[in-house]
Amino acid sequence: MIDDSTPVLHRAAHIVSQRGSGPEPEAFAVAEGRIRATGPTAELRDRFPGAPEVDHGDATVVPGLNDAHIHLAMAATDLLHLDLSAAAVGSADALLAAIAGEAARTAPGEWLRGSRYDDAKTGRITRWDLDRAAPDHPALVVHVAGHWGVVNSTALRALGIDEDTPAPDGGDFGRAADGRLDGRLIERALMNVVYPATARGDSPLTPSSPQDRLRGLLRAQELWHAAGLTSICDALIAPDDIALLRTARDQGRLTMRTGMLLSIDHYAKARALGVGSGFGDDLLRFVGVKAFLDGAIGGRTCLLAEPYADPECGGHGIQTTSTEELFAQVREVHADGNRIGVHANGDAAIRLVLDAFEAAQRELPRPGLRHRIEHCTLIDDATLARMKALDAIAVPFAGYAGYHGGALNTWYGPERTERMFAHRSFLDAGVTVAGSSDYPCGPYEPLLGLQSMVTREGIEDGAKVGPSQRVTAAEALRIFTLGSAEAEGTAHYKGRIAPGHLADFTVLGENPLTADPHGIAAIPVRATYVGGECVHEEATR
Repeated sequence: MIDDSTPVLHRAAHIVSQRGSGPEPEAFAVAEGRIRATGPTAELRDRFPGAPEVDHGDATVVPGLNDAHIHLAMAATDLLHLDLSAAAVGSADALLAAIAGEAARTAPGEWLRGSRYDDAKTGRITRWDLDRAAPDHPALVVHVAGHWGVVNSTALRALGIDEDTPAPDGGDFGRAADGRLDGRLIERALMNVVYPATARGDSPLTPSSPQDRLRGLLRAQELWHAAGLTSICDALIAPDDIALLRTARDQGRLTMRTGMLLSIDHYAKARALGVGSGFGDDLLRFVGVKAFLDGAIGGRTCLLAEPYADPECGGHGIQTTSTEELFAQVREVHADGNRIGVHANGDAAIRLVLDAFEAAQRELPRPGLRHRIEHCTLIDDATLARMKALDAIAVPFAGYAGYHGGALNTWYGPERTERMFAHRSFLDAGVTVAGSSDYPCGPYEPLLGLQSMVTREGIEDGAKVGPSQRVTAAEALRIFTLGSAEAEGTAHYKGRIAPGHLADFTVLGENPLTADPHGIAAIPVRATYVGGECVHEEATR
């Protein structure tokens, strides 16, 4: 057995270290979970005589990929329910057949749940479609954007919703052309039912058991390591989720470095315990607090200054939190010296968030306290200047141009897609920008995110979506490593293959910096290492 303090040498045909200057190393030495040294192979052999070696052959080693906004705890539950994604069902008829099949296997009266429904790819469904598929069960289908879902008539009754029920603040109930409820629960109307981290009131849904959720968490972790991820930030955490992650850690089964954004609705408890940004360690730590202001891009509910280009989307979107409440939330978290990340997609929403950030800084200057705008989708030059002045961090979707393709041009118009997921503009303006999938709202594979940022083309339809926002492959990789580390406050020891940094790295079958940009998503992940330990290895190798 090799002692933890004994270095292990790793070498590969290509190493992308992101050290900033000088030639790339031929090899690096790992000991006690960190990079001990980098340099020519012969030099490291002389420095560490007899050290065991791992030869990655013709592969390319890059710093561990880091998703700055993803939902691990949510995925742990979703993986226990029906996968109704376009890849899994393909059409509305197939989706309803999957619901009917689940109903046949489930006792009458028990809830049926499915996620990742994409109406733009599979077609629309209503409460009456679900009534026919599952007449004896309450059924809930959550949209891929996570900001609305569809329930059947049995579920509406179970939720106490009828034609006269007022919509909750920050939410709405969808209605058909004749004015009747069509089963859609929009924004807060859905979140009050589904998401424990944001729920305000009781929900009739029976929560999954801790044992089942742990099983789902481990499955999600396995999938994400296989995609090359070594670190993530779970961007919506509740106390039950923290308990889940701690259980996995205590059992030695948490191998994904996990940062946490705690839901603002649970902040008072954390505050009372003195828990704030940076609390924890390299494996499990608090990054900050999460608040919401508007809806979703894929769900077509974000708050826009000008109406949607597609009349079917309707209006300007939804503000889910009042301006007064937003200012109070930002003021409180800022005053405590903690970082807040506010969900804001539309340009109107982002401007309000910046108003709140600026007001908090005026009232109580805190240099170096860098707040985040989660998604920060639709920007302009004034937004960039204000973010730069505040040293705020942008966490936009990496893969949405590739995933949604030309639908974005239809919903928002080509002029606006040139200002959406604006990685190029953020970099040029000197605004820190992180890599994010927002899974389950978008594909979790970071290499797909890299391809989307580099090509700005739909994966399925080839449509160009805001091509002026293209970045180079090297820039995209830095966004998904160093940019994400900055967003969680760990860039001084994460995101590079350099002495003193965590030994987190991803072994790829091809160099993404020189590969065909349209093939980056297909590059095989040969292995993934966290703290120098292999947590995934390609089955064929």
